[in-house]
Amino acid sequence: MTEDQKKRIVQRIARNFLDILVLRLIQAEPMWGYKIIKKTRRLFGVKIRHGALYPLLNSLEAEGYARSKKITKEGRVRKVYTITPKGKQLVKAYHQFLKEQLEGLDIKEA
Repeated sequence: MTEDQKKRIVQRIARNFLDILVLRLIQAEPMWGYKIIKKTRRLFGVKIRHGALYPLLNSLEAEGYARSKKITKEGRVRKVYTITPKGKQLVKAYHQFLKEQLEGLDIKEA
């Protein structure tokens, strides 16, 4: 597999599983929106627009997968997101499902 092919696969997965990707990022460490945007671009080569990220974060919070807390750092108020136990369960369920589909599923033609 070429580096270009690998890059396209990573970007496609990141775009299609953006909710899970964001949950995994905030599971690794609490972060605010701009940091999520920068880290996603650096790690996966995917640029998330503010107009896409913040509705996603609000949705994850409304569904109980993430929570936020306002903190003041260097005179700036930031809304920092963390994953909840329910969010951790969702990430684990996605991981298990994808693992089963990619490794254990024996598909035969009918």
